[in-house]
Amino acid sequence: MPDHTDEYLKGWNAALAAATLWAQAQAKQALVLSTRTRFPKNLEREAEVYGRMAERVSALSPDDV
Repeated sequence: MPDHTDEYLKGWNAALAAATLWAQAQAKQALVLSTRTRFPKNLEREAEVYGRMAERVSALSPDDV
């Protein structure tokens, strides 16, 4: 296990938080757009993918990279 400094871990956690917020925003945007289109299923699936991504990002560890 690599020795991670506190500063590195703070940056890692900030990056994960930013990625989670971005994915959640993309999911929300896709759902909003799905209400305004004739073919909402594709956008609903896209929202699901971004939602799953937001959930899984938090499980990443600096040791995984």
